[in-house]
Amino acid sequence: MTALHIFVLAIVQGITEFLPISSSGHLILVPVLTGWPDQGLTMDVSVHVGTLVAVLLYFREDTKGLTLATLGTLGIGPARRAIAGTIYGKLFWALVIATIPVVIVGFALKVSGAADLMRNATVIATTSIFFGILLYVADKKGATERALDRMAIKPALVIGVAQVLSLIPGTSRAGITMTAARYLGFGRQEAARFSMLLSIPTILGAGVFLGKDIVESGDPIIWADAAIGAGLSCLAALAAIHFLMRWLAHASMTIFVAYRVLLGLGLFALIGTGTI
Repeated sequence: MTALHIFVLAIVQGITEFLPISSSGHLILVPVLTGWPDQGLTMDVSVHVGTLVAVLLYFREDTKGLTLATLGTLGIGPARRAIAGTIYGKLFWALVIATIPVVIVGFALKVSGAADLMRNATVIATTSIFFGILLYVADKKGATERALDRMAIKPALVIGVAQVLSLIPGTSRAGITMTAARYLGFGRQEAARFSMLLSIPTILGAGVFLGKDIVESGDPIIWADAAIGAGLSCLAALAAIHFLMRWLAHASMTIFVAYRVLLGLGLFALIGTGTI
């Protein structure tokens, strides 16, 4: 891969991973619109790992609390006492429950090869528009008073089941989980926060599952490409997370919905003219 190719992929991934506009859809579109060869899942996972580092850094207090909750679950007493009276014990289990559905379905799609069949512009155009409109409806109809201290098993499971839809390119993992959270009445910033924390086990699992391909290749060029891509995507993701949280403090999701609809319509136009 050329340096420009890696740079574009990393920046696209970093910007789109946590905005509700579908990072996977944009990564698939890069080779479609540029004529570059498909970067494949190995590079996709590498730039996703960069965004994982970004969310761990940005939400470092939550990361610390969830780490202590994990240790407390393993029976380490001091860790359990350190989070007593906080939301992290309950939040840890909410994230576990919300992650289980996508792990099961994602594994099934991977081993069956069905995931590769959906990597095309028509699917992305359709899901971009449909799930964008769904986000708009949920954002307008949903209440805004629920905070993460009210995240329980039922809402976590609903969000987790919704996250399964993100396996369809163009749906957006961030978008569909925020849609579900807004539908359940969580505030915009709280919905975004839970969505981004939920990305931690999801991206980590994908990284471990597919990272073995990089290790087994033994190719130093692949290692270097992966490292550069991860670093650049981390920086772009930090900027995107900061923008999103500041934006949602005083505005709605409508700007992202408008982008999704315009993207979908633009893709349908290109498909119709035979450009892609």
